[in-house]
Amino acid sequence: MKQLKDILYKCSLLRVIGNNDIAIDKISFDSRDITGNSAFVAIKGTITDGHKYIDQVVNQGVAAVICEVLPDSLNSDVCYVLVNDSSETLGYMACNYYDNPSEKINLIGITGTNGKTTTATLLFELFRSLGYKTGLISTVKNCIDSKEYTSTHTTPHPLQLNALLAEMVDHGCEYCFMEVSSHSIVQNRITGLQFKGGIFSNLTHDHLDFHKTFGAYLEAKKRFFDKLPSDAFALVNIDDKNGQVMVQNTKAKIYTMAIKTLADFHCKILENQFDGLLLKINGNEVWSKLVGNFNAYNILAIYSCAILLGIEEQEALIAISRLQPVRGRFEYFKSPVGIVGIVDYAHTPDALKNVIDTINAIRSGAGRLLTVVGAGGDRDRTKRPIMASIASENSDMVILTSDNPRSEDPEEILKEMEAGISIEKKKTCLIIADRRQAIKTAYNLAKANDIILVAGKGHETYQEIKGVRSHFDDREVLIELFENDNHKN
Repeated sequence: MKQLKDILYKCSLLRVIGNNDIAIDKISFDSRDITGNSAFVAIKGTITDGHKYIDQVVNQGVAAVICEVLPDSLNSDVCYVLVNDSSETLGYMACNYYDNPSEKINLIGITGTNGKTTTATLLFELFRSLGYKTGLISTVKNCIDSKEYTSTHTTPHPLQLNALLAEMVDHGCEYCFMEVSSHSIVQNRITGLQFKGGIFSNLTHDHLDFHKTFGAYLEAKKRFFDKLPSDAFALVNIDDKNGQVMVQNTKAKIYTMAIKTLADFHCKILENQFDGLLLKINGNEVWSKLVGNFNAYNILAIYSCAILLGIEEQEALIAISRLQPVRGRFEYFKSPVGIVGIVDYAHTPDALKNVIDTINAIRSGAGRLLTVVGAGGDRDRTKRPIMASIASENSDMVILTSDNPRSEDPEEILKEMEAGISIEKKKTCLIIADRRQAIKTAYNLAKANDIILVAGKGHETYQEIKGVRSHFDDREVLIELFENDNHKN
């Protein structure tokens, strides 16, 4: 329990009506989660406006209301705090309520379109392997050293985020590696956090349903680096033209990484095979079990970050050589008769192109590539025909299928994808809305040495249709098919 006036430290307040020297035992922006000593933060969200529920929470006995617009009628038993931006205020309040845990841990944020999960997860694994208690906040899972929690968002809301960080601090964690999504930056979920470092992977076409323009998407990512303090580091991929843009206004110490150009941290790909990569990083050779050019960038980021955090060079390289691929990220299976299955989370045009290019660069000339891919509903629609085009132009056969259609009609999503298929490629394209059947069809069409790429869902173990999530795991489907592979000769 803390005093309201202390929880409001660093918040930009326009007006306080009532007594702010009161005890608060809970902060919430959900009107259904209010008790007598709660502070309710009214946020104008994408779905609903929390200001609509102020009268309701007052009737429930709330102690304080933080809002951008005061209600017409004020209750003398309630402290009203008027602010410019409720979501920003919630960020600072959450930090203060949990005693600013980000200041007591080495918090590293990873942002960009692709590679966030792999980089954050493998940094977590690397530092744990070196004996450090470490935390992870990611799309796949949240971890407090050996303890795992299910992840619901790439970046949790400020209250969950600070609660997680506080538990990490209590557990003795020295480091936390965290994915930072563009949504979280714009929605102030990371406001108030003190980062020791930031990593930029790349920026490609995604989330335009939310940001509307690529410029707005870029600016959202840049805001993360703009707010880094002078004692932090900013590590950016300068092979991406947006890398230098990210750090134009940062106060942090800038470090660069690249494969194609000169940089502080440089990597050269010596070998690229289905069983791994042989790399030369700053003059040192290292073998990794990860596959593909895109993973060379992830490994370079992991190495660079480890060095910047004080890990000895050889120690970092040995630890990298022992890292296992992240679940659902270019995860590789082989059937008894030699059919290869690859499950990958690629759900953007650039990520899909990277995965397919990697497969095509490695595969033997005899084998075909059969790609199963869909596009999620209620998300950026402009990328649907682009992804279908990339898959069809660079695969021997494509099966368009459902991803997570959410509230949309799967058939309508598939029509929008099909628009990207050229007339010449239509004869090598099938459309099967049922994802299980689509994967099974690819398997039935495959022969020895063929490769089946199942893209889009990766680690996910569900499919969301009309608001209902049902169990579905691409990996399970492929493995089950492969285990019954003996009939294929």
